[in-house]
Amino acid sequence: MLVVWCPDWPAVAAAAEARAEVTRAVAVIANNRVIACTAVARAEGIRRGLRKREAQGRCPDLLVAQDDPDRDARLFEPVVTAVDATVPGVEVLRPGMLALSARGAARFFGSEEAAAERLVDAVAAVGVECQIGIADELSTAVFAARRATLVPPGKGAEFLAPMPVSALALEPVLAAPQRAELVDLLHRLGLRRIGDFAALTPAEVSSRFGADAIIAHRCARAVPERPPAARLPAADLTVEHRCDPPIERVDMAAFVGRLLATELHTKLAAAAVACTRLVIHAETEAGDRLSRIWRCAEPLTPDSTADRIRWQLDGWLTRRALDRGRAYRNAQACGTANTTAPETDSPTAEDWDSGPNAAITLLRLEPVEVVSSGALQLGLWGGVGEDEERARRALIRVQSLLGGDSVRVGVLSGGRGPEERITMVTLGDEPVPAADPAQPWPGRLPEPAPALVLTHHPKIRLEAADGTPIWVTDRGLFTADPALLHWGSSSWRLTGWAGPWPLDDHWWAHRFSRGFAARAQVQIHAEDVRRLRALLLLGYNDAWHVEGLYE
Repeated sequence: MLVVWCPDWPAVAAAAEARAEVTRAVAVIANNRVIACTAVARAEGIRRGLRKREAQGRCPDLLVAQDDPDRDARLFEPVVTAVDATVPGVEVLRPGMLALSARGAARFFGSEEAAAERLVDAVAAVGVECQIGIADELSTAVFAARRATLVPPGKGAEFLAPMPVSALALEPVLAAPQRAELVDLLHRLGLRRIGDFAALTPAEVSSRFGADAIIAHRCARAVPERPPAARLPAADLTVEHRCDPPIERVDMAAFVGRLLATELHTKLAAAAVACTRLVIHAETEAGDRLSRIWRCAEPLTPDSTADRIRWQLDGWLTRRALDRGRAYRNAQACGTANTTAPETDSPTAEDWDSGPNAAITLLRLEPVEVVSSGALQLGLWGGVGEDEERARRALIRVQSLLGGDSVRVGVLSGGRGPEERITMVTLGDEPVPAADPAQPWPGRLPEPAPALVLTHHPKIRLEAADGTPIWVTDRGLFTADPALLHWGSSSWRLTGWAGPWPLDDHWWAHRFSRGFAARAQVQIHAEDVRRLRALLLLGYNDAWHVEGLYE
């Protein structure tokens, strides 16, 4: 496999869209942190993960752009076209990275080194720098591309062995979102290199880790991640759409792509399969036939399929708009220009005219590689993350109506009590806790944490069997065995308790001004209570309060 990687592509695309100078430092921001930057920005001390304000402080002349996957895919299309014109059979892994078979290219150009040089020249012709990696397997070729290396046949495992195990989670086209947790676990187990992880047997990995660890282990051993004989998809899984009127704008492409993605995944679900390689075909009014293959590390979802359709059509339409702009200037230089043609290279709303070279009349989706639907875990409502996406959109809508601070989400924080371990952050802000939860917290409430935390702390009465109120002695013990709990007009008999645990912190707080504070867990016994069985009590100011409810 041969992989073409364009380093720092989100930053390169942002610089190209802004028409920034080559010497200008550029950084792409998402969630107020740098996710990509150019080499000039790195020379100024900019790094991924840096906060926006700190990055601007290190480089005042920094050009900051927001993360935009649509922009990245649209501007990557000329690179894909240049590579495909040199060596056919290109598969897009993501904007900024593509793959193809190295065997045919090596035979045609004479060697793998010659093929790599020709591809570098082809990409440089469109004004983009790239690196080439060649290896037996796709995952190994991705690592090789990031190091501009041609790995000899059969030496993939030897090439990967000295790399840090964190590299397994570095490239999103190879790693699932939960791969970072696996890398952290491997670090804590003392497996710091990919070779250390590869030394484990497949039985040891499969019996101790999850499914993603098995994929990562196969990647570390440089063995095929997918079986050599992929299941051929049935012909009836192909879906197509006749565009009437023809697609001329990106918003029309997004709408049609969403409909077609839904239809495709309905057929895939009925056949109990999921798609991992998808071909997007398009035909124009002029009779042009366009085709592009998208390969994914995980089975495609309806949302990811719709995104790739939108990106691809956006790239095709934009390229044709730019071609018409160049053709107009050439004709203008010869004195034969049409005054209604676009005059600039930057496509605007006026550039999407009804010319036959831009309108797309047919769109077809063809899955060329499918896997069992067991590889795709559906969400609760039939889709992957659809419930979370609906909830997020609803919260954003509420936020737009009531104000930015009206919707807040909880972030796990550090602390001893359940209320302290929750940091409320405004929706959309970076989820930064008030204290580090990874630090040791002596005296922290034992697990499990209560399911519901009450911030208003309603007052209750805790009594012994003879009705005597119960408090805590100077030695941190109950004055008597708890037997009854009174909450408002309700009373329950207690069947067990744990604690109390004296609180040495918050002695400066006003609510803890009289005496010391303590926590206790009590278990109630009542036939009329179906779910509530235990409470977390917080005692201060000579009274007990309910801090949390267990279910």
